[in-house]
Amino acid sequence: MQVTALAKGVRMSPRKVSLVASLVRGRTVADALVILEHTPKRAATPVAKAIASAKANAVTNHRADEKSLVIEHLTVTAAARIKRFRPAAMGRALPYQKKTSHIKVVLVGTEKSSSKPKTTAKATETKPAAKKAEGKEA
Repeated sequence: MQVTALAKGVRMSPRKVSLVASLVRGRTVADALVILEHTPKRAATPVAKAIASAKANAVTNHRADEKSLVIEHLTVTAAARIKRFRPAAMGRALPYQKKTSHIKVVLVGTEKSSSKPKTTAKATETKPAAKKAEGKEA
């Protein structure tokens, strides 16, 4: 089972984010979060958030086992660039671009086995339909 999570428009250069992403690619989710927690790079925070989001998606939506989750793909791509101008000498303006990135996380894991046996609902005499029938007979 594959579970994905996207972090779009992260205000960081894709080159810097991909350095951090390469540290945790192919690892288990628990190991990756510990590594990112101790990584002294600013880009570790959005990567950790994307991985935590994918983990939450897997556990809540797909009933996956937390311990079996492994990062299959972790891609960082360039997003839209914000174009700005910086004042320069002699009344000029020099252009520069603020780079942004998209982070995509794909996790693979196994589903939890349901250990609870299914129970059947027993009919009781105190149901509203039974009460109505008793009221009509009297």
